[in-house]
Amino acid sequence: MTTASNAGSFPGRLTAWWRRDKEGGGGESGIAGPSGVQVGIDELIQLRLRARGFNLDSRRRVASASAGLHASRFRGRGIDFQETRGYQPGDDIRHMDWRVTARSGRPHTKLYREERERPVIVMVDLNASMFFGTRQVFKSVLAVQAAALIGWAAIHNGDRIGAFVFGGGRHHEIPPAGGRRGALGLIRELVSWTEPRSQPVSPVQGGLGEALRRLRRVARPGSLVFIFSDFYALDQDTERHLMRLRQHNDVVACLIADVLELAPPPPGRYGISDGSHSGVLDTAATRTRRAYEAYCARRHAHIEAMLRKHAVPMLRLVTGQDVADGLRRGLADPVLARASARRVTG
Repeated sequence: MTTASNAGSFPGRLTAWWRRDKEGGGGESGIAGPSGVQVGIDELIQLRLRARGFNLDSRRRVASASAGLHASRFRGRGIDFQETRGYQPGDDIRHMDWRVTARSGRPHTKLYREERERPVIVMVDLNASMFFGTRQVFKSVLAVQAAALIGWAAIHNGDRIGAFVFGGGRHHEIPPAGGRRGALGLIRELVSWTEPRSQPVSPVQGGLGEALRRLRRVARPGSLVFIFSDFYALDQDTERHLMRLRQHNDVVACLIADVLELAPPPPGRYGISDGSHSGVLDTAATRTRRAYEAYCARRHAHIEAMLRKHAVPMLRLVTGQDVADGLRRGLADPVLARASARRVTG
């Protein structure tokens, strides 16, 4: 039997050391690699056709091409500086040019030229807890597939795609770029991170909060940011940086989950490990199953409450689910995506 402490942390510390036999062989989506443990470049390139029609922008598009493809709620932010002129009633005080104002003795404000393309940034969590899966693919593979789909969708929409990939105490930034070059640059980087043996076994605490802090310095205001993560180790720093990122950007949270992080496995005895310690989980015991279910419910309720507090929409992608269909439903209606994810676990 596992100890009480190991049992309590089981859903958040599962690793690739233990996996149930996959059901259904290669998977329903037809896009997972043969093992579901890694992805290849060709596999992610093939996703470009399935990304057509994704709704990355529910806001009204402007009529004039010279004003940019997207109507921005962040007027004058995250765009190129053009000139300074005298302040006029209605100008945003945040854009005051204080140096010219002090030198001339009259208030001046900065003007900006609106970008023709909007940066789309995929933030991909590839910490140790992501290298686990019991249905067809690891969570890391699911996250990378979803990020690649968003990349192709951004290119189809005429936007630029960038990335912030992190895990195991390291990170890598990809500046937003347009066209096929931007998509292929994203894919090459994602593939290089999905080798499980290159990742540390033990989770790195605080990784998400630190990554969000770094991302805030990289993402230009007005960007559309997708966060692909299992959202473990949430803390006040994570919430603070998420709130500040949300102030000047559109943020969508994509919770990556395995079916065993939503409900316990069938009654039985299962070997488990956190990478350093191993034990046995006995789900035949009613008390254990109830505690497991309660833990899962509390964790997901906490994540949803935090995101709702900061007006960040959330969609859930679950191993065993067709990733393209799940993303398409979620981008159209996050409520439908969560309902679909629940059906997958049934």
